[in-house]
Amino acid sequence: MVQRFDVYERFAEGAQFLAGELRDGSSGRTQQVVDPATGEQVYSYRPASTADVDTAVRAAADAFPGWAGATPGERSEALHRFAAVLGERAGELAYAESLQCGKPVKLSAEFDVPGSVDNAAFFAGAARHLEGRSAGEYSPDHTSVVRREPIGVVGSIAPWNYPLQMAAWKVLPAIAAGNTIVLKPAEITPLTSVMFAQAATEAGIPDGVLNIVSGTGREAGEHLVAHPGVAMTSFTGSTAVGKRVAEIATGTVKRLHLELGGKAPFVVFDDADLEAAVHGAVAGALINSGQDCTAATRAYVQRPLYDAFVGGVADLMATVRLGDPFDPATDLGPLVSHTHRDRVAGFVERARSYATVVTGGEAPQGDLAKGAYYRPTLITGAAQDSEAVQSEIFGPVLVVLPFDSDDEGIALANDTPYGLAASAWSRDVYRTGRATREIKAGCVWVNDHIPILSEMPHGGYRASGFGKDMSAYSFEEYTQVKHVMYDNTGVARKDWHRTVFGDRA
Repeated sequence: MVQRFDVYERFAEGAQFLAGELRDGSSGRTQQVVDPATGEQVYSYRPASTADVDTAVRAAADAFPGWAGATPGERSEALHRFAAVLGERAGELAYAESLQCGKPVKLSAEFDVPGSVDNAAFFAGAARHLEGRSAGEYSPDHTSVVRREPIGVVGSIAPWNYPLQMAAWKVLPAIAAGNTIVLKPAEITPLTSVMFAQAATEAGIPDGVLNIVSGTGREAGEHLVAHPGVAMTSFTGSTAVGKRVAEIATGTVKRLHLELGGKAPFVVFDDADLEAAVHGAVAGALINSGQDCTAATRAYVQRPLYDAFVGGVADLMATVRLGDPFDPATDLGPLVSHTHRDRVAGFVERARSYATVVTGGEAPQGDLAKGAYYRPTLITGAAQDSEAVQSEIFGPVLVVLPFDSDDEGIALANDTPYGLAASAWSRDVYRTGRATREIKAGCVWVNDHIPILSEMPHGGYRASGFGKDMSAYSFEEYTQVKHVMYDNTGVARKDWHRTVFGDRA
């Protein structure tokens, strides 16, 4: 159940969380948090300055030796307590997430919050399984051991579409592996990231292990990436900004993890269950108002099913209910801001010159006019090389194109710069097997689209970035692999020394 609270009272001291304390930023400016369903301010705070970032990095650096030196069991116990506190705070977290993002409360309460609690529980267990290759004599005279060691201070930047879950994805594997972290959430959606950090402190995770700097990308974000005290940068966001992050990170040769944009294909073969595909496409396209990098955005439908699929999607989209995010009956909330709503509308308006807008393509009027709402939109007749097909719109917009042969369908699915997620729909196991092998994406669903699991990795190919969130695979991002070799002979003069000393060996 959602638990409302007074945001100004809860965050009276500010929206920075440094060394275990809630503070205000020192930038001297004011940042608003706006409810996108009404356009009304729900909170304002002073964003982080570069000095605040420096303070956060120092706090993380000071906490690192102690946290890295804790046993896996000790970190695991702390994370189990963390998961429990998050569960106790579930109602408040759901309220804050819907308030700052505009997402329907049933999405926050049934997906975002439980998923984040589950992530914490998973990494509580995974913290005890940081293993390297078994010890062995790979050289006859030596025993080799592989150690996994934490990297140091991690500087992470999270987006605004899933603030709570992205905080969990960034923080949990990093601290489970023994790192400390400074997280910068999007400045327009900082509330649940700060609450997440407060829950960590309440669970007994030491001060400085998790720090939050709420500020702009240009000031706080770029300074965090460039900071010489930060050993690794993890960024989730657009491909364009990811390129900028990579450029800055090279200045100090940081470990880099990038989870970037997507343009997920939804490939429907002619033997697919049509009803399942129609429902899957609408749900997959409209999840979080389409503000999801894995959302179904390009449906390729084999020609025998094409007309029926378009008609079915249009009819089903017409039943989707826009409304108050806190009304349990609401299916689709607003976009995150009016600025972003106008950006999405711009894509659709430009598409009218080269394609057909079958349904949607407008902001609702009446009671919803004050919010950043946009109706579910279906576009057909666009060319493969058009903007609507190639660019990430990040809104409730689905483009549908036909294909003839299986070869063509898979080729079209791969014909964008991205490679984050995809799905294939067919009753034929050989067809779907081929699709999972040949579609270039970090995740390929079969006869479904969107579900994620804590145990499974999330991350993309090509312009969608590199590295994995969630799962034990994420430890590849947040640990250093060290080879330790022990001499077993006790011999002072080794045989290989003759390469230096010659006959004097």
